[in-house]
Amino acid sequence: MALRRVFVDNIDGSEATVTGRSAHHLSRVARLRPGEDVEVSDQQTAYRAVTIASSAAEVRFRIREPLPSPRPARLDVSLAIIKFSRFDWAVEKLSEIGVRSVTPLETDRCDRRLVTAASGRVQRWARIAFQAAQQSRQLAAPTVNPPSAFEAVIRSSAMRGRILAEPGGEAVARACGLGRTSLLVGPEGGWTSREVDLATKHGFRPACIGTSILRSETAAVSMAAAITSQHDLRSGQ
Repeated sequence: MALRRVFVDNIDGSEATVTGRSAHHLSRVARLRPGEDVEVSDQQTAYRAVTIASSAAEVRFRIREPLPSPRPARLDVSLAIIKFSRFDWAVEKLSEIGVRSVTPLETDRCDRRLVTAASGRVQRWARIAFQAAQQSRQLAAPTVNPPSAFEAVIRSSAMRGRILAEPGGEAVARACGLGRTSLLVGPEGGWTSREVDLATKHGFRPACIGTSILRSETAAVSMAAAITSQHDLRSGQ
């Protein structure tokens, strides 16, 4: 049976601690008790540990031994700003998959009201990412970046692998490489021709998964899953 994984605030010598909202959840909701074995991660290294104290203010663990920490796929996902309930779901699932970062993307066809309000959702998305990554036993939670303009993202994306989600493109499994990868997923109305031209000029390869026309959040999650599985296969994990 897999042990619970806990993202800790810090590790000091042989002890790790959790405070604040996370401590309250662990002690009051998850009912974590002294003596219970867990895995803890400072989002760089994971360890086997045992719970030595549990209260709403602080939960403490004693470190026993480090655990193997497979290298996560270095995948950055930029998803067009869509209805927030659907973006929430995408952040949760992308975090479970193990992406490196999520960026809300301002595109030509985004709803301008959502774009204006998106900055106020970043902290919520970061909490969703933290909880989902912890639940799925990732080594670390993805970074949730502030909303960014399309042009800024394509110019700052990873050079090794650049993928533009686009119906009719090549299979995403063939388009992705082994190194750091950037995936861009557009809004419901799709990319404008201006955006496609600009992305391809900056080295993005149009790619898709299957022949269906997917919702933005479905495309982001399914393509991210395909890319991370390819990374795992090629790196021997």
